[in-house]
Amino acid sequence: MNIGIIGGGMMGLALAYRLSQQGHKITVFESNKQLGGLTTHYDYGPFVWDRFYHVILPSDTDLINFIKEIGLGDKLRWRPTLTGCYIDQKLYSISNTIEFLLFPPLTIIGKLRLAITLLYGSRIKNWLKLEKIPVEDWLLKLSGRNTYEKLWKPLLLAKVGENYKRVSAVFIWAYIKRLFSARDSSLHKEQLGYVEGGYKTVFDQLEKLISAAGGNICTGATVEYIAPSTEGGMWIEHNGVKEHFDKAIFTGPVNLLEHITAPDLVNIAGTSDKVEYLGVICMALITRKALVPYYVVNLADQRIPFTGVIGMSNLVSLQETAGLHITYFPKYIHFKDPLFEKSDDELRKVFFQGLRLIFPDINTDDIVVAHINRATKIQPLQVLNYSRLVPKIITEHEDFLILNNSQFVSDTLNNNTVVNHVNEFMKKSFL
Repeated sequence: MNIGIIGGGMMGLALAYRLSQQGHKITVFESNKQLGGLTTHYDYGPFVWDRFYHVILPSDTDLINFIKEIGLGDKLRWRPTLTGCYIDQKLYSISNTIEFLLFPPLTIIGKLRLAITLLYGSRIKNWLKLEKIPVEDWLLKLSGRNTYEKLWKPLLLAKVGENYKRVSAVFIWAYIKRLFSARDSSLHKEQLGYVEGGYKTVFDQLEKLISAAGGNICTGATVEYIAPSTEGGMWIEHNGVKEHFDKAIFTGPVNLLEHITAPDLVNIAGTSDKVEYLGVICMALITRKALVPYYVVNLADQRIPFTGVIGMSNLVSLQETAGLHITYFPKYIHFKDPLFEKSDDELRKVFFQGLRLIFPDINTDDIVVAHINRATKIQPLQVLNYSRLVPKIITEHEDFLILNNSQFVSDTLNNNTVVNHVNEFMKKSFL
């Protein structure tokens, strides 16, 4: 079949690859000039790396198998990493069992209750009951006030910002499932991974394989309208051009779907206006020296304007980044937050105020450059009873299919989840 796929992010390209390997002719339409969506790359000057931070866990089996399948298994790199916590104006390491047991801010009882929370959370199967419980209430009940304030709240702030007050317990349940799988129980060390060259390597390879199978990848291609053909199949209009396909698959956000499809093509029960999104503003700081020895530092300080510190160069080899260190400073905010309207220079000033609080002795001569990257819609906000708010999308035509992240009602958004959903989609739709 001749199949058109709207969206050139991880989901669209993984799907395009799978279908092209089955012998279908694929055309991918991506509105941006670069492939990858939220996983795209950025030219930092001396080197090219991911625009936002990404990491691979040992438990990300769908993603790891996919990377191996497309011929990049020899590009996977693994390294033990450290975890830190900034609390009471001090940096602590909590990278192994001994450090955790000695972690001064937590009491012995608090540490015990944390262990119980993790064990209990990892064994929960029915996540629907958690949708009715605010994440703060759930964690306070299981872990207690001390552990919540010192550990869980900083983690929530790092992942969803101030929106944690409206998020359900499903969010942290999904996170618990993935978070601690990174730990090698025999070594008691955290093993994390990445692909040599960053995700640009993955997308370059996918583009190569799809093209070799006869497919087309169109960047800078804005899809304006999708409508059924009277003779079967679908019409896709893009950049003033109209093309016919046997099937069309949409991988973009729901609100875009409503604007570019024929009225009788899709039935959306409910409205996408009810779905709120989490956005991110992320400063990528390039320095000549490392700021921290940790991959991630959780922040328990309300004065800090960002929500975490990601020492990417403590995972990624310096050979990948021209001998320079890259550290990400993300701030997760509501997609309608007025902070998105500020200029890059204004945001740099805000972020540098927090930077100097944590690192008062930072030498400005060691700073090469600070880039501001932003995305308004990185994932739906899992508020209370989120699964009821998600519009139920029913395609009214057998030649039009939809696969997007609004369907991730009990998963965190990461590339392993994306590949898993693509695999399940293939089983159901193309046998």
